[in-house]
Amino acid sequence: MKAPNAQHIALIGNFLPRKCGLATYTTDTYTALTKRFPDLKVDVYAMDDHPGRYDYPEAVTGSIPQHERSAYLDTARAIEASGAQALWVQHEYGIYGGPAGEHLIALLDRLTIPVIATLHTVLENPNADERRVMEALLRRASRVIVMAEKGRDILKRVHAADDRKILMIPHGVPDRAFADPEAFKPRFGWQGREVILTFGLLAPSKGIETMIEAMPAIAAARPDALYVILGATHPNLVAHEGEAYRERLQALAADLGVAGNVAFVDGFVEQGELLDYLQAADVYATPYPNPAQITSGTLSYAVAVGKPVVSTPYIHATEILADDHGALVPFNDSAAFAREIVRLLADKPARLALAERAYARGRTMLWPRLAETAMEVLGGILASKPRRFARPPAKPLMPLKPDIAAVERMSDATGMLQHSIYSVPDRRHGYCIDDNARALILMSKIDDVDEALRDKWTSVYAAFVQYAWNPELRRFRNFMNFDRTWCEDVGSEDSNGRALWALGVTARDARAQKHRDWASALFDATAPIALELGSPRARGFAMLGAAAMLDAHPGHALSREILTRFGEELIELLDGNRRPEWSWFEIVLAYDNARLPEALLRAGVALGRSEFTSVGLETLEWITAQQTSPEGRFRAVGTESFGREYAPPMQFDQQPLEAQATVEACAAAWEATSERRWVEEATRAYRWYLGANDLDMPLASAQDGGCFDGLMPHGLNRNQGAESILALQLANCAISALSKATGNVATPLRAAVA
Repeated sequence: MKAPNAQHIALIGNFLPRKCGLATYTTDTYTALTKRFPDLKVDVYAMDDHPGRYDYPEAVTGSIPQHERSAYLDTARAIEASGAQALWVQHEYGIYGGPAGEHLIALLDRLTIPVIATLHTVLENPNADERRVMEALLRRASRVIVMAEKGRDILKRVHAADDRKILMIPHGVPDRAFADPEAFKPRFGWQGREVILTFGLLAPSKGIETMIEAMPAIAAARPDALYVILGATHPNLVAHEGEAYRERLQALAADLGVAGNVAFVDGFVEQGELLDYLQAADVYATPYPNPAQITSGTLSYAVAVGKPVVSTPYIHATEILADDHGALVPFNDSAAFAREIVRLLADKPARLALAERAYARGRTMLWPRLAETAMEVLGGILASKPRRFARPPAKPLMPLKPDIAAVERMSDATGMLQHSIYSVPDRRHGYCIDDNARALILMSKIDDVDEALRDKWTSVYAAFVQYAWNPELRRFRNFMNFDRTWCEDVGSEDSNGRALWALGVTARDARAQKHRDWASALFDATAPIALELGSPRARGFAMLGAAAMLDAHPGHALSREILTRFGEELIELLDGNRRPEWSWFEIVLAYDNARLPEALLRAGVALGRSEFTSVGLETLEWITAQQTSPEGRFRAVGTESFGREYAPPMQFDQQPLEAQATVEACAAAWEATSERRWVEEATRAYRWYLGANDLDMPLASAQDGGCFDGLMPHGLNRNQGAESILALQLANCAISALSKATGNVATPLRAAVA
């Protein structure tokens, strides 16, 4: 049979030979899919709690070390590159890394394909992390599958889930002919015994004690009764205490005088043998003590082969055994288990009738039916997925006018707040010098602002930078709480470099002499720290400040020293790390990459050093090539790329800071060369804000000067933090200044801006 609208999917979950119920389920799902749909390609990504321990079969495309977040991101990239049309996730708490398994969400957030998820546990009372992760999964998934209608109810009631996204598909089961237990008992030496069976990984959560405590009454009425406990001890329990739990159960049976009526089969048996064990049983018991258990593969298998079941009324049991398809008894009630089991063992016709009803219900749960239903759902999702039509012809659009409305929204008397939730400032994260330094630069760059307003905000941001200086330790602080207490005594090197940059620009460009005087004095007092900075970017930022300071005060000795020393050291870095395909200062890409070529270009012009200019142009040309998509659009180096040695950039997450840096670096290149191509490169980077990007989605909010925080694989990060807003507004200023300088004030830009 051909899978509807799907030829290739990916599957994530545990996988055999890992020994657990979820591994069995995922393996059975894979087998059902490939048998029912022979033309369907299924890539399996196995969750790995002990990397290197499992000898996975060829079906496993790759494994994901549970606690390595980077492996989840690598897997997302692999899935995207594979051509898979959709991902099917088997979700269970405890198998994914991070709080409540949040590493899985990091993977899903980097996929552009539809996702469906089978929920093996749905919690009535999730903790904060469990709730957060589940609701993130519900937002990301096109459909979620539950195995009991109660799961649907909980999702709607606890998580406000959309009922249209929830699908109930019972736990899949194998296909076995209905059989007389007597035909299978000789294989296990159980002739003449009335067998009660429980199977699954042995753990205290299974309620085995309840059944052992029922055995004295059962044995008194049915002396040949044998309670078989089939299954290895749960690996997590073995790691913690060895076989102590099994030994306690054996001791309990001995103490109750029923050691001869209780048998332990220690092992993780293959499916064929497991079904033989099941078919040798007269009665199946599930004494689980947890009423919230929403899924039980063991119960499903027992029903599938037609076992009369006696069970506690946990969620899955109440649904699958409803309408007289099994017997339900109270939790932890050994007497009730004994009573029901003795009744069934004593009344063979009633037992057989119950077995036949259970078997008939099992017919509705066979694995092929699960595979067909899931693929029908996936086919519908793929069929309804919007097609990407050819892009419309370019529409002319004027560059956005610089606008400080969103900057003001994020600012108060202390300074500019760092983060927001959507467009509303988030005071929990306070302030930082990075953003206030950028805001101070903006106050010098922006033209059409009421001068009283400019004066007010310049003073606020300047005061923040001034207060951040720690004279005792000779460093700027960076992070401040909302209550104006500092989070640290010394900020990062990059934040110190950025503060010097803001002071240099303010000393040159501030509209009021009082602010230029203030910035010049504070630069002179603090800039000697630049010579102690080691980070290439921190040095680059300091160079930009020094170049501006040298413009403001020609002959400024310290600025000349900063530009000369750091410019020469940047060239040394390039020479040491260069490869035929790698013309860059470092062996990795990071953030604000274009600032390094810009620093060399500004230094070359300021000092008349042609080699600085030449290397600045070479490296800017290289980084702009790295920031170009196959369609020729600007593609900011994604944060996933950071730290990967000599590796090409990854596509996501793309941040507004990168486009701003590129616009301003290209403006520096134009100033150094007067070559028109650098205006075109700056314009291409600027268009990224307006929608000329990988997702055809504008990040700029034309109504109020806001800017979204980035491009994710699935869409926009719709928060509007200070860094993003400032990046847009500084890019607006830069592109406006460049347009005026080149005599092309009304440069049309193709985009669609909300």
